[in-house]
Amino acid sequence: MELINNLTQTQQFLLFSILKVLCVFVAVLPLIGASVLAERRVSAWIQDRIGPNRVGPFGLLQPLADGVKTMLKEDFTPNHVRKVYFWLAPAITVIPAFLTLAVIPFGSRLGSEKMVIADLNVGILYTFGIVSLGVYGIVLAGYSSNSKYPFLGGIRASAQMISYEIAMGMSVVPLFMLVESLNLGDVIAYQAGGAWLVFKQPLAFAIFLVSAFAETNRLPFDLPESETELVGGYHTEYSSMKFLLFFLGEYANMIASSAMMVTLFFGGWTLPIFGLDQPASSLVGGFIHIGIFVGKIGILMTLFIWVRWMLPRFRYDQLMDIGWKRFIPMALANILLTAIVLWVMH
Repeated sequence: MELINNLTQTQQFLLFSILKVLCVFVAVLPLIGASVLAERRVSAWIQDRIGPNRVGPFGLLQPLADGVKTMLKEDFTPNHVRKVYFWLAPAITVIPAFLTLAVIPFGSRLGSEKMVIADLNVGILYTFGIVSLGVYGIVLAGYSSNSKYPFLGGIRASAQMISYEIAMGMSVVPLFMLVESLNLGDVIAYQAGGAWLVFKQPLAFAIFLVSAFAETNRLPFDLPESETELVGGYHTEYSSMKFLLFFLGEYANMIASSAMMVTLFFGGWTLPIFGLDQPASSLVGGFIHIGIFVGKIGILMTLFIWVRWMLPRFRYDQLMDIGWKRFIPMALANILLTAIVLWVMH
């Protein structure tokens, strides 16, 4: 502690920022493993199967075994691919998911430190800017594979992203009209003093939730990798660590989307029922807030998993119709209605 006190303010800021980055990164990887295990368990339960139960107690080490198996497989690069883009695509896919988590407040305070890596005043704009980069990895994977099925998957992913990115962005505009700030910490503070925004803006939450399924390429919107039509879609030609990066990117995007929904609509780290809606004044309170945030993410991740095994895949024309003909007009109407209500109230 004395050594930290001897550092300059800038050095302390850099030290704590590095520590928070490491903590988030180290926490997300086990969350991805737990999500994979939960996915396999829930799917087994829905389909009346046993599921993984051999590796470790109750199959808890199955994600570790899957990861080791994937990394030890032969890393094969076909001769017909465009190699530089082929190698670059998996990294471009997985990095934006981790960058998105940088602006999300995953707790209130631990001591004097805010539990957010970068407390930006334009956090939501940063988030949408970074999220939109993820599709470039998928498009590059489809283009660089030099094969028709991955190419079709990349085209689908780009069209899908354009359709639902607009609806998702417009769905959160009424929230910031209410909060009057683009800072995600201010959004949580607004909800701490009243009702969660999911109760004030249920339509915005519904649009954001469905758009999140489309953005993360999850069923019923997994058209870019549709196995029954495109073999494996954009990652058909990938193996070993490169395929694992696509896999990590999908689940990291699910976690980032869930974290964003928790922040925007479910009060972030707050839990007013138990009086936990004020910044923590002790280390124990700070860890409790982090636990609440992670617990809410777990509930939404369970929803992602449940929907995958309960709903069939949409046709591509249905996917486009929902995005352009339903969600965008609904989001526009919600913005207009919110503006009218605020004008009348004030």
